[in-house]
Amino acid sequence: MKYKFVFVTALIVALTSANLWAQTRGGGAAGAAGQRGEAPQPPQAPRAMAPIDLTGYWVSIVTEDWRFRMVTPPKGDFASVPLNQEGIRVGNQWDPAKDEAAGEQCKSYGAPAIMRVPGRVHITWENDTTLTAEMDAGQQTRLFHFGEFHPPATPRTWQGNSVASWETAGGGRGRSAPSGGSLKVVTSGMRAGYLRKNGAPYSEKAVVTEYYDRTTEPNGDIWLIVTTVVNDPTYLNQEFITSTHFRKQADASGWNPQPCTAR
Repeated sequence: MKYKFVFVTALIVALTSANLWAQTRGGGAAGAAGQRGEAPQPPQAPRAMAPIDLTGYWVSIVTEDWRFRMVTPPKGDFASVPLNQEGIRVGNQWDPAKDEAAGEQCKSYGAPAIMRVPGRVHITWENDTTLTAEMDAGQQTRLFHFGEFHPPATPRTWQGNSVASWETAGGGRGRSAPSGGSLKVVTSGMRAGYLRKNGAPYSEKAVVTEYYDRTTEPNGDIWLIVTTVVNDPTYLNQEFITSTHFRKQADASGWNPQPCTAR
């Protein structure tokens, strides 16, 4: 009887320990909710979980690269663009009249370059999983898709296919809500175009990674900083990195959509 009692006691302890371990490992917050008799909460939509608000009207502030952005650089002036020999060769063939005749005036308004074009940007939520960025320069529209996104089986476009995600700072399990963060956007599937209006090329193999950050200055001004990284194995010998600044506007003042120009 003594051994039977010890065996039964050990079995009860083992089963109890296994049950506690299963409850602890059983799905984090979902498991805890189950213990409390609550239904697991569905994940928040990207719009609801946004750590920063990027919506509104923004105007570009050109404080650097003025001669490359405010006017069309001379043919062959590719300063600071890390073109390889093939990129230089192709860039030196730039012919704006030829682009106009082919209906390709928007070659310098594609995703790798559009944020550098002086103008205004209007950012809105199209739905809970898609941000829309409209540019008055070149009348371009970009769609930033959160979550699983399957590009449509359509011809390539200047803006390509963009997949977005939030990168949060602070917060996390067992801690406070995120204290801030950035929007990360990765774009591919673009038509070949120009990094600058004077023909500095990027190919269809180019991939663009962008980080959108919002800051507030002591005087109350709100700024949007867009860091753009272009990788192109065809025409670049290293990453082409730029940082572009926008200041938030109170309304749509100055919004003036204009078509693309090749010159």
